[in-house]
Amino acid sequence: MRLSAITWERLAGELAARVDEARDGDGGPWRRVLVDGAPAAEPGALAGEVARELRVRGRAALVVGAAGFLRPASLRFEFGRQDPDAYYERWLDTGALWREVLTPLDPDGTGRVLPDLWDAERDRATRSDYVTLPPGGVLLLHGAFLLGQWFPADLAVHLALSPGALARRTAEGLRWTLPAFDRYEAEVRPAEAADVVVRADDPHRPAWGARTV
Repeated sequence: MRLSAITWERLAGELAARVDEARDGDGGPWRRVLVDGAPAAEPGALAGEVARELRVRGRAALVVGAAGFLRPASLRFEFGRQDPDAYYERWLDTGALWREVLTPLDPDGTGRVLPDLWDAERDRATRSDYVTLPPGGVLLLHGAFLLGQWFPADLAVHLALSPGALARRTAEGLRWTLPAFDRYEAEVRPAEAADVVVRADDPHRPAWGARTV
C-alpha cells in the first residue's frame, strides 16, 4: 500500500467520503467504522474529526470509545495490574461491544446504541442512556486492538506507529503495555487487515494509503 502525505483535516474529509460511497453491507441502513490504534496514536481524535465531517454532509454520527467497554478490575487485573498479555487478551469486553454497540446496527437492529458501559477508573457501571442512531447514521468505534475481532465494519482504519514512535509517544506509566502492541502487530497484522492505513509517527505530518478493491 503506497502512502501519501495529507493533513488531518483532509484525511477526515477523505474518510467521510469513503463512508458515503460504501455500498450497502451487513449494516443495512447504518454504517459502522472502526478507527483502530494505540492510545498514543489518538484514534479518538480522528474519529471525532470524521464524525464532524459526516455531520456537515448531513449524516448523523455517533463516536464510541472502546475504553468505555473494559471489563471490571477483578477480571482485568487477575494476573496483576501490569500484565501485557492480559491487557491484550482480557481487558476489552468484546461481548458487550457486540451486544450493545454493533449488533443493534444489524439490518434488523433497533439502532439503539449504548455509548459506554463501564467506568474503568471508578470500576463501576456508567449507567449511560442509550442513543438511537437514525437510519443513514454512522457509528465510529475507536480504540486499540479492534481488528482481528471479527467486528463488522464498512470501513476499517488503522493508525500505525513505528515501534520507536510508539515507545516515544506512550506515557511512562503505560510503557508496560508495549509488548501487547508487539503481539498485535505479529498476530493480527493490522496494517494488512485495515481498509485504510494512516502512518502517524509524526503527529503533525500524517501519511495515508487505502486498499484498492
